[in-house]
Amino acid sequence: MLELRNVSFNVDDDKGQKEIIRDLSLKIDDGKFVVVTGPNGGGKSTLAKIIAGIETPTSGQILFNGKDITHMSITDRANAGISYAFQQPVRFKGIRVIDLLRIAAKTRLSVAEACKYLSEVGLCARDYIEREVNASLSGGELKRIEIATVLARGTQLSLFDEPEAGIDLWSFKNLISVFEHMRETINGSIIIISHQERILDIADEIVVLADGKIVKHGTKDEILPTILGTSAATVSCSVFDKGGNR
Repeated sequence: MLELRNVSFNVDDDKGQKEIIRDLSLKIDDGKFVVVTGPNGGGKSTLAKIIAGIETPTSGQILFNGKDITHMSITDRANAGISYAFQQPVRFKGIRVIDLLRIAAKTRLSVAEACKYLSEVGLCARDYIEREVNASLSGGELKRIEIATVLARGTQLSLFDEPEAGIDLWSFKNLISVFEHMRETINGSIIIISHQERILDIADEIVVLADGKIVKHGTKDEILPTILGTSAATVSCSVFDKGGNR
């Protein structure tokens, strides 16, 4: 279980200290698929980075399986069972896709085992297994390879920061299928930062974050109708915008 207790996060700007996350408390039970959504600038990506260990909260406490991980490094959190997928996946010149999957799995995967993970994210394995994770890959290809590494890790908590960012419609449709499969098969919890209604629609729980605070948290059936409204075709239309987040 993941628990955040009274977490705040401040940054310095030209006017002094700016509060990005404000006294936020949240519990994510084991085996849950949770989507965090909300308006641009509300603190969603910052929250993801705090959970992953990229940022350290100014105050408050983070517990994972009852252990205080507030000041634990991103590497130690990864070893403790937390995976994080960046909004913009990192490119690695000189590292092949199969190398990256082996690093993620912490074992020397066979080609067949590595290909299985690529197939799960809709990539033809023989076309990618020996490719370098570099600028020759599109944003959508990188995104799916990164998700394949999360699958290979098989950690207790998988965290995705706007996985739909920068990918085409075809890739997005496949992305939904991947998350649906993960929801049914993964032995752990999934947290996704997203505006997209189709991702929200497969969640167990939805957390709405605005101005650094949780304004709504409940089941999909409780929350989704209240944020879609009667005239919005998607969450990103009239309720939220599509811009980048802090």
